[in-house]
Amino acid sequence: MRDPGDIYELSTDVVSVPEGLHLVAGLTGFADAGGAVSQFTEYLLATLEHNVVATFDADVLLDYRARRPIIYFDQDHLTDFQPPALRLYLATDEIGQPFLLLAGYEPDFRWEQFTAAVQQLERRFKVASTTWVHAIPMPVPHTRPIGVTVSGTRSDLIETMSVWRPHTQVPANALHLLEFRLQESGASVAGFVLLIPHYLADTEFPLAALAALDSTSASTGLIFPTDRVREQNREFVARIDEQVHDNPELAKLVATLEERYDTYMEGSTLRSPLTDEAGELPSADEIAAELENFLAARRSREDGSPA
Repeated sequence: MRDPGDIYELSTDVVSVPEGLHLVAGLTGFADAGGAVSQFTEYLLATLEHNVVATFDADVLLDYRARRPIIYFDQDHLTDFQPPALRLYLATDEIGQPFLLLAGYEPDFRWEQFTAAVQQLERRFKVASTTWVHAIPMPVPHTRPIGVTVSGTRSDLIETMSVWRPHTQVPANALHLLEFRLQESGASVAGFVLLIPHYLADTEFPLAALAALDSTSASTGLIFPTDRVREQNREFVARIDEQVHDNPELAKLVATLEERYDTYMEGSTLRSPLTDEAGELPSADEIAAELENFLAARRSREDGSPA
């Protein structure tokens, strides 16, 4: 195999990357129902502080003829060429927790070398876990929560969150291969497949981005700002509901999907990761106390004192 280090370049401030962080990944280019992955990564980069840790070589990994980059034609000359980017970032969540974010295009070529390169970077920074997301269209209604299928080595997440566990062959993407290799090595890895309403697969469905954010939080403990996405989703769903109301055929379709969804979930033993053993949601005071305990433990670790 070619040297994994040949396809990426480290930034100059790489020494500032702490060891033992979670790595979060989302790559675009294959199936991205509801624009889940593109919205997810773009939102994180737009709302969180981040610095580039490593940049992958697009000339080696990307088929430009299949995914042509955009250049702007300004009357009589060309401006603003936007080259595609695949980068590893050091980011911080809403309460200052650092993590690594792998975002950009999915490689067209050299998957094994790319996978080995990501694993090399994970070993370098002693990554604690890997979490990645992608999305597929499913016959489910937009009026119900987005379900997920969880894969990987995190049995806790699979048991509490995975609503659909099929036996099937699927067309793989590059992060499937990364998960497979990490699983072989016994590393902590979780893949979330978001199950998006098929009639919204070609839209940018804000609830899909929220599902990606929530799934990542459940896996890593990272906390993300979501108010803007929630407001966008309320506006989006209001428009969809209006269209459903005005279209009897669409209303019948949604009602049928709701009935099938509810029947399926009635037979599910799945327990929400947000509830306790009795199925009760924690109170606001309990959530605040838990957050305060977390922050106190984090400060103790940073000070070098016992938690």
